[in-house]
Amino acid sequence: MSRKILVADDEQHLLETVRAYLKDAGFDVVTVRNGRDALFAVRHEQPDLVILDVMMPEMDGWEAARLIRKESEVPLLFLTARVDEADQVAGLEIGADEYITKPFSPRVLVARVRAILRRVYGDLSTEPTTWRVGGLVLNAETHTVTRDGVRLDLTPSEFDLLQVMMARPGRVFTRMELLDRIQGEAYAGYERTIDVHIKNLRAKLEADPRNPRYIETVYGVGYRMAGDAQ
Repeated sequence: MSRKILVADDEQHLLETVRAYLKDAGFDVVTVRNGRDALFAVRHEQPDLVILDVMMPEMDGWEAARLIRKESEVPLLFLTARVDEADQVAGLEIGADEYITKPFSPRVLVARVRAILRRVYGDLSTEPTTWRVGGLVLNAETHTVTRDGVRLDLTPSEFDLLQVMMARPGRVFTRMELLDRIQGEAYAGYERTIDVHIKNLRAKLEADPRNPRYIETVYGVGYRMAGDAQ
């Protein structure tokens, strides 16, 4: 059974990005847009960890955290643009387990979430570390990829890109989404670099890169990992 994460932030793009990264990491995710809804979700969804923005409408993260702490010992992680040391101390004194300032790397956030969950609940035995699609096997712990038992030499960006797609076979990713996943921040002027990464990956993964069976092009949209490549 996967852990459930509650994310409260009034920035829709950030909320969607964090949700996508956490889901790709194997977590169930509940999202809300303000502190009042976060408090309600803690009571009714019973999440295993809560990520709170500080500056939110209706009820800010400080107040939401104080009220949550009166009812629950659920781990809290503050995610905020406020960088003053006094604010960080205040958040930790309220009872937060971690404090991450914006801008941030979504991959670092996922790593912090995993670290907190391991510390609070023990080993995340249900957390996936290996993905298989046809003859491809990717192991996140050993950072290796094999095709039909033969190890492939991938760059860090190629490995990250492949892991994102193998974690959700059949799911179509736009170039901007893939760029955001491997760099932590996407810029429209650079989205075509994904095409270069895909071309290089196909040269290493595919028997015939011109007729790929693993990484499929969805014209006008982006790319996806074949769901049942054989």
